[in-house]
Amino acid sequence: METTKAFSGLECTDCGTVHDADTAGRCPNCNGPLDPTYDRSAVDVRADVIERHPDPGGMWAFDAVLPFPARNRVGAAEGGTPLVDADRLAEELGVASVEIKDESRNPTGTVLDRGLSLAVTAAAGHAVGDDVEPLALAAAGNAAQSAAAYAGRVDLRLYAFVPSRCAFSNKAMVNVHGGEMQVVGGRYDDARAAIDDQLAADYYSLQEFTTPYRHEGAKTVALELLADRDWTIPDAVFVPTGTGELLVGVVRGFELAVDLDLIDCSPDVIAVQPSGCAPIAAAHERGLRQPEPWDVPDTIVGELEIPDPEGGSRALEALDRIDGRAVTVEDEEILESAVTINQTTVVEMGPGGGAAAAGAWELASQLDSDAEVVLLNTESGGKTPDVLRSHLMSKGI
Repeated sequence: METTKAFSGLECTDCGTVHDADTAGRCPNCNGPLDPTYDRSAVDVRADVIERHPDPGGMWAFDAVLPFPARNRVGAAEGGTPLVDADRLAEELGVASVEIKDESRNPTGTVLDRGLSLAVTAAAGHAVGDDVEPLALAAAGNAAQSAAAYAGRVDLRLYAFVPSRCAFSNKAMVNVHGGEMQVVGGRYDDARAAIDDQLAADYYSLQEFTTPYRHEGAKTVALELLADRDWTIPDAVFVPTGTGELLVGVVRGFELAVDLDLIDCSPDVIAVQPSGCAPIAAAHERGLRQPEPWDVPDTIVGELEIPDPEGGSRALEALDRIDGRAVTVEDEEILESAVTINQTTVVEMGPGGGAAAAGAWELASQLDSDAEVVLLNTESGGKTPDVLRSHLMSKGI
């Protein structure tokens, strides 16, 4: 498959072996996760990153620091999402500014479109010479809908395994986009376990950290928000954290900007998890290198109810490299924050994004009065309107 000139291969994060782009899945030598690597000298920072070509725009405007060129993309205008001022929230938090990176504007309403566009682009490239079908993944909900949309664009068959508590909107749209869905009783981990049990044939995995590309697509979130701020860093970026892929990707984006001398240092990145399922935050607080599985996950935020995150150790390493932080928040605070944002900013914030806002409230006393804060809204509130409406009803509204 065609790759960009800067892309130099897929490096195993465990054994260090570098493989070429035709390698699918994890390391053939040790089964470790792979990371795309780049020759930074092949990147013209001003032309390729600062003054990147506006066509096709969005995340693919940064294709010089992605594995595949934009002309080969399996895409639908993902990325290019706005930074929306939240002046009232800034006043209430007592900070200089709050901006919402509104990922609800992606094609299927989720930040995961970025990584799945890149992952399905890789799958389509592999399909040129080999039969890669079926594609498959387990997902809490949003990733299944996104994967079905991108797979449908290139007429590749997809199996999505989702837990029974997955939002109805996700389940419906998996089928509407042409994906084949398996609803598994239980929670996310049960859906993960069901893939190998129910798929007799080999499959091409779109699972986070099995494909090297989902967290790689997420790094464009950081690059975009920096570009929109004229390459000045905010003081704090609050990242809702479940599987770890978004956190790992965002940190990679900030680290890349440092490597390219676009910024001097990474901003303060804060991972936010619901208190009812917080394996990464708990491990970070205890100084562990690997999260312990959460025994009894219990949160209304289905996208963040990941009791044994595949990217847990990677997320902890990312936080350690940039001296980042982690915080937990209650479901009530998450829902209240999401509803408040919906009522005051015109942004349709889902519960996932509400976690970011609740994290800012939790740490408000630690933010300076001149702080510039960014919240990542990871999903559209229209995906789970029943959850947000139920919160209002519980208050008699």
